[in-house]
Amino acid sequence: MSGTVRLDRLLANLGYGSRSEVQQLVRLGVVMLDGRTADDASIGVSITADLPARLSVDGQPLDPLPGIALMLHKPVGATCSHKEVGRLVYDLLPPRWRRREPALSTVGRLDKETSGLLLLTDDGALLHRIISPKKHVTKHYVATLARPLRGDEAARFAAGTLMLEGETKALAPAVMEILSSISARVIVTEGRYHQVRRMFAAVGNHVEALHRDRIGGLGLPADLGPGEYRQMSPADVAAIFS
Repeated sequence: MSGTVRLDRLLANLGYGSRSEVQQLVRLGVVMLDGRTADDASIGVSITADLPARLSVDGQPLDPLPGIALMLHKPVGATCSHKEVGRLVYDLLPPRWRRREPALSTVGRLDKETSGLLLLTDDGALLHRIISPKKHVTKHYVATLARPLRGDEAARFAAGTLMLEGETKALAPAVMEILSSISARVIVTEGRYHQVRRMFAAVGNHVEALHRDRIGGLGLPADLGPGEYRQMSPADVAAIFS
């Protein structure tokens, strides 16, 4: 979003309500722009980087403008979906963010029982850049296994010949580092359905717990607890591709 946008359209697109509901907020005098009460919902607002500091609603700074990118520490039990029954990752965000336009979407998915670093954005170009096979952005997982490692798993993952059940195309080579007799770090560049779990199933093991701690060069911050999120800086986004 750039240029000048009507105040009511801007706030509606950020999820503050319908156009008529936003107009009611303005009439109630709870929208402030540049230190003054906004009294006309149809005024044009210049979209600048400092707008969240210039515009407030009900005493709170404006929500992030479109083009937002978030990192979230996904907890076990939350689903990466807009529609499924049960706890959703979007429930961890402010409720009105569910109504943003353009909508926030997860950058790929983590299954319900997998925890760790999850990215969300409303920037379609950024989303596709991260998930594009041509970019070879790595995803780093720590797997806890039901049975001890045999010792040949790393070689089989790296060979580029491993087949997943029900598929006809071999996986791209992946890196595996043994952490203990029943845990390993796995680094993949693809994003197939339940890929890491199915990789271990293909070599006769079962993943008991799975955690993603890095996407490309971006690690999950140690101070970001399960269920917490933060807005990504340009440096964070750049780190993904470093």
